[in-house]
Amino acid sequence: MAVHPRAGQPATRADLVDVAHLVTSYYAEHPDPSVAEQRVAFGTSGHRGSALRIGFTDDHIAAAAQAVCEHRARAGVTGPLYLGRDTHALSEPAFVTALEVFVANGVRVLVDSREGYTPTPAVSLAILTYNAGRAEGLADGVVVTPSHNPPEDGGFKYNPPDGGPADSGITKGIQDRANELLEAGLSGVKRIPYARARQTAEPFDFLDLYVTELPSVVDLDAIRSAGVRIGADPLGGASVAYWSEIADRHGLDLTVVNPVVDSTFGFMTLDWDGRIRMDCSSPYAMASLISRRAEFDVATGNDADSDRHGIVTPDGGLMNPNHFLAVAIDYLYSHRDGWSSDAAIGKTMVSSSIIDRVASSLGRRLIEVPVGFKWFVPGLLDGSIAFGGEESAGASFLRRDGRVWTTDKDGLILALLASEIIAVTGKTPSERYRELTGSLGDPVYARIDAPATRAQKAALGALSPDQVAVEEIAGEKILDRLTNAPGNGASVGGLKVVTESGWFAARPSGTEDVYKLYAESFKGPDHLALLQQEAQTVLDGVLGS
Repeated sequence: MAVHPRAGQPATRADLVDVAHLVTSYYAEHPDPSVAEQRVAFGTSGHRGSALRIGFTDDHIAAAAQAVCEHRARAGVTGPLYLGRDTHALSEPAFVTALEVFVANGVRVLVDSREGYTPTPAVSLAILTYNAGRAEGLADGVVVTPSHNPPEDGGFKYNPPDGGPADSGITKGIQDRANELLEAGLSGVKRIPYARARQTAEPFDFLDLYVTELPSVVDLDAIRSAGVRIGADPLGGASVAYWSEIADRHGLDLTVVNPVVDSTFGFMTLDWDGRIRMDCSSPYAMASLISRRAEFDVATGNDADSDRHGIVTPDGGLMNPNHFLAVAIDYLYSHRDGWSSDAAIGKTMVSSSIIDRVASSLGRRLIEVPVGFKWFVPGLLDGSIAFGGEESAGASFLRRDGRVWTTDKDGLILALLASEIIAVTGKTPSERYRELTGSLGDPVYARIDAPATRAQKAALGALSPDQVAVEEIAGEKILDRLTNAPGNGASVGGLKVVTESGWFAARPSGTEDVYKLYAESFKGPDHLALLQQEAQTVLDGVLGS
C-alpha cells in the first residue's frame, strides 16, 4: 500500500470534518434501502458508516435500536440496558436516537451519571457485574462508537448478556429486522421525545465501578511501588476521564498526555493514507506520542472507545501489536498464580505464530479462532481461556484470582499491564520481546490489501481447502490448508496456508472492495516477500483474477 506523503504529520484545517454539516446530514439524509451501501450492515463490531455517505443516519439508528428491542423480547432479556458512547461527532445524536427508541419500547436504560463518555470495556464490566449470580432478568448493552474509524464515521454495536460482542446469529437478526424497518419507512419503530426519554433513563457510574475494580485485574500496587512513569494518550477518546481518575485514586505516576476532546480530532497526526484515524497500533497516528517516548518508562494510547491499546517504550518505540501480545501472554501465564493451570491461550488465526511458540514454551493449550473477539467470550466467561487477543491490538484477560473481567476488548488493562511488566521484571515489554525472539525465533509479519470485486470476495469466503492445488509455497511444503479454525471449527471466512517457517491467510474485507492478505515468515523479509508474492498468485488463480 502506498503511504501518503503527509502520513505522521499533524492534521491541518483542510483535513478536518465539518461537524455541523455532518450532524445536519445525520438528520436530513434518508437512506435508500435498495442501495447496498445505505443499508444497515453489522460486521464484527456492529454497524458503521458516515452520514456524509448516507450510511449512518437517524433512520439507521432508529431502525437498529428498534431491532435490538425486538431481539431482547425474543431472547427474554428483561434486565437493564447499559448505553454508552464515545467522542465521535455522530455518537451523541445517535445516542439520543437510540435512547428515544429504547425508552419508548419500555426498556430500562442506564446511562452515564457523569454525562461523560463510556469505554467499551466499562460497558462490558457493568453488564457482567449486574448479571453475576443471576439466572433471569439479565442485562445487556449498546455502545455508540465506530472505534478507531475517522471522525466522520459513526458506529452502533450490541453486547448481549454475556458482555461481549454479539455473535453473528444475533447480529444478522438485528441487521435483517433493521433493514425491514427501513424498507417500511420506519413503520413499526416506537419513539418518544428525547426530553421524556432522558428523564426516564437512570444514572449509572460506569467510571467508579471500573476504577474501583481495577486492582483485581492489574497489580497497581507493584506499579505504584516501582514508581513507573506512565504517559497515557486517550487520542481524544472515551478513556480521557478514566486515566486521570486511575492516576488520582491509585496514586500512580501517570500523565494524561493529551486531555483534549475535540470531535474533529484535529490534534491527531495523519494515518498511513493521509486520513485522521485514531488507530493506536499505527506509527503514523501515534507519531506525537512516539516523539515523547523518552519522557516516560512506558507510553500508551487507546482508540476512541478504548478497546484497543498501543504500547510505546523508550527503547523500542511503538510495539507491533503481535509482539506485545506475545510478551503479555508470556508474563501473565508466569505471574498469575490464581489462574487455573488448565486455562488456555486464545489467539486469532491471523495473529503471529510467535504466540504459538510462547504457548508451547509455557506448556499451555492454544485455541486458534477466526477473526473476531466474539469467539473468546465463552472461554473468558468460564475461565477456560485466561487471555484472548487479536492481531489488531485488542485483548482482555481474567482477574488475578481467575474470575472473568471483561468479555470485550479492554485497551486500558493492556496498557497498564505494560507498566506492571516493567515494575515486576525491570524490563520494558520491547526488551522482553527481544529475549523471546532470541530463543523462539524472530518472525517478520505484514498485512496488505489487494483489490477484489464483490464476486471475488464471496468466492474467497466460500473457498474449500482442495481448491488450493499447489503443494509448495515460497520453497516449502504446504503442511496445512485451513478454511475452518482449529480451535473451534468455525469458518474462517477465507483461507490460511501453513508451512514449516511461515504462513499466509486471506479474508475478504467487510467494508471495502479488497481482500486482506496476512503473511508471516521466520526466515526474514526476503522470504516474507516471496511468500506474499506466491500467495497472491495462488489467490489470483482460485479467484479468477
